[in-house]
Amino acid sequence: MIPPVRRLAALGALGAALTACGTSPAPHPARPAPAAASATHSRPPTLAPGPAGLTPVFRHGPRTAGRTVALTFDADMTADQGPRAARGEHFDNPGLIAALRTLKVPATVFMTGRWAEEYPGQARNIGRDPLFEVANHSFSHYAFTDDCYGLPTVSGDRMRADVERAYTALRRAGVPDAMPYFRFPGGCYDRRALRAVSATGVTAVQWDVVSGDAFATDADAVAQDVLDGVRPGSVVVMHCTRSAAPTTERAVRAIVPELRRRGYRFVKVSELIGAASGRR
Repeated sequence: MIPPVRRLAALGALGAALTACGTSPAPHPARPAPAAASATHSRPPTLAPGPAGLTPVFRHGPRTAGRTVALTFDADMTADQGPRAARGEHFDNPGLIAALRTLKVPATVFMTGRWAEEYPGQARNIGRDPLFEVANHSFSHYAFTDDCYGLPTVSGDRMRADVERAYTALRRAGVPDAMPYFRFPGGCYDRRALRAVSATGVTAVQWDVVSGDAFATDADAVAQDVLDGVRPGSVVVMHCTRSAAPTTERAVRAIVPELRRRGYRFVKVSELIGAASGRR
């Protein structure tokens, strides 16, 4: 889960409380992490590696390629939160996914491998719906840097393995074509982290609009944060967990019609990356 930048003071205790998204109702051989693409499908667009071969970082699409916006939702669950789920805590939000379907809004879900293990049916349901695309949010939701909102950290020599383990968990849950995109837990990364995951061939996806939905209680305020921040090509970070982002569905139901009224078209992250990389 990505804590809202505008409410950091309210999120000092975020740490292990970060939680997840759910729903009701591949890599190139030389880069083994993402699921292998079908022979009938071209590889999804990615950005070229950064300086010294570091993992490239994507924050938003072109500002001059029309009024497009990507809503993204983090499906968080840390590796040690199984007991909380067993006690009845909900790391999913079926109502939110149902609302996106009703509104016909394409979206990108950044899913942790631990979440896919906890909710394999829901992971499969999202991953096989053409309205959505599923991307990697690590297996453990442990931070890839020190001092990242109180999250536990994964050691440098385990970072690549954590990303690859997430892709394995997604495949086992029935997600057929997880995208070669990776969102760092907490949004925290540094040069060491970019170097560590570069061999997986992913593009790191950040954002330029923070919804403020994490632990929010005012859906109208969340919606206003998004509406105030969106520009052409924006990537909006949101969450879909009943326990830690209870207002998101209501906010989305307000955000979507207003942005459409303003002339925006909702797209998946892959379309924005394709536009940024020259692929349409």
